[in-house]
Amino acid sequence: MSYQTILYQISDRILTISLNRPEQMNAFTVEMANELEHAFYRASDDDEVAAIVVTGSGKAFCAGMDLSKEGNVFGLNESLHPTLDDMENRLTDEAIHAGVRDTGGRVTLAIFECKKPVIAAINGAAVGIGATMTLAMDIRLASEKARIGFVFGKIGITPEACSSWFLPRIVGISQALEWVYSGDILTPAEALHGRLIKAVYSPEELLNEAYKLAHKFVDNRSPVAVALARQLMYRNSAENHPIEAHKSDSLAMFYTSVGDGKEGIKSFLEKRAPDYQSKASKMPPFYPWWK
Repeated sequence: MSYQTILYQISDRILTISLNRPEQMNAFTVEMANELEHAFYRASDDDEVAAIVVTGSGKAFCAGMDLSKEGNVFGLNESLHPTLDDMENRLTDEAIHAGVRDTGGRVTLAIFECKKPVIAAINGAAVGIGATMTLAMDIRLASEKARIGFVFGKIGITPEACSSWFLPRIVGISQALEWVYSGDILTPAEALHGRLIKAVYSPEELLNEAYKLAHKFVDNRSPVAVALARQLMYRNSAENHPIEAHKSDSLAMFYTSVGDGKEGIKSFLEKRAPDYQSKASKMPPFYPWWK
């Protein structure tokens, strides 16, 4: 796939995905949604990619949906009358996929399914989908010039991009509701206080700090163990009973212990860097256990 609205650049095992409509403040479009969805699924199985950093070209991260488009700016088919049954039983039908499903949600689901750590480097304005797409990313870092807003109420719509699942888990239900109700534009200090972001850096430092963090996550780490840890954390934390975590944890421990775990223990005892041979494109036979 040839990308028109994003850049896909790999260096030293770190993929940088840059939203790339700088003249429009990287405003989100259906085309960008399709490209981001493709890029995350591609990166998930790309063994040249160990971790992903997402940022914006120019001054903005993403100024939200491009509201200048004619017709339904969200790309939805207004001739349809979708029901919950459609969403349960026809989710992948072309009419529902293209005409009903929230494009931001398709992107965050692709991030959720990804087997690589994902870091948001929020370099400027991040409002609407520009804010909610980062919620499916593991860590959010922000520039001092970043401004973040969950502004749906100001234009008469609801939270999207699966943010009603992600945001309360990150910041708590009361904080999530306050930010969504008010639609306030948050400064980096406010976002940090609310535990939405991990740290704030100068614009010049932001990407380097994101890359340092990415390397900390993946250097001398088993690609399969990292992929399993990401999915175990996200999926098991939403289960109703720890026995569900025990089932998948047990299988993950079994298959890593007979694979990269042997090399990990050997390298530890020999006081050297490990030489892991596993690939995230070839997961253990129980994966994905939730399907």
